[in-house]
Amino acid sequence: MIFELIDDFAAELPRARALVGLDLGTKTIGVSVSDGLLSVASPLETIKRTKYTADAERLEKIIDARDIGGIVLGLPFNMDGSEGPRCQSTRAFARNLARQSELPITYWDERLSTVAAERALLEADASRRRRAEVIDNVAAAYILQGALDRLSHIRRETAL
Repeated sequence: MIFELIDDFAAELPRARALVGLDLGTKTIGVSVSDGLLSVASPLETIKRTKYTADAERLEKIIDARDIGGIVLGLPFNMDGSEGPRCQSTRAFARNLARQSELPITYWDERLSTVAAERALLEADASRRRRAEVIDNVAAAYILQGALDRLSHIRRETAL
């Protein structure tokens, strides 16, 4: 099931299960995972895209191996907040994924996540080659961390 609002997504999440964050590109998919407490996102891997079936099989293996409870997809809005072709592609990917998985899926605004990832890698003095290898999964971690921070806020609000 796909949730446009993260508040609705939060209500459907199983307890003590990690989330996976995805930065969907045309050539790669950056993958990150959270801890079971939903507090910290960590870069995991970059999947080289081939065709949807192969990409989905790799994601399914990650989801099963890590007992994932939900999926956060970075939604690449234009800088003015409008949706372009990349948003449409991401939404189509989510619809296909929802047909195969019972896990709740939501979107998170990914504007500037790659810029933030690049900046963090530069600050860590990563070589150009190393940055190219990990930029997508680091961007996925930025996307997922943003969603985790919002989920933490939602949990605090509902606890009051």
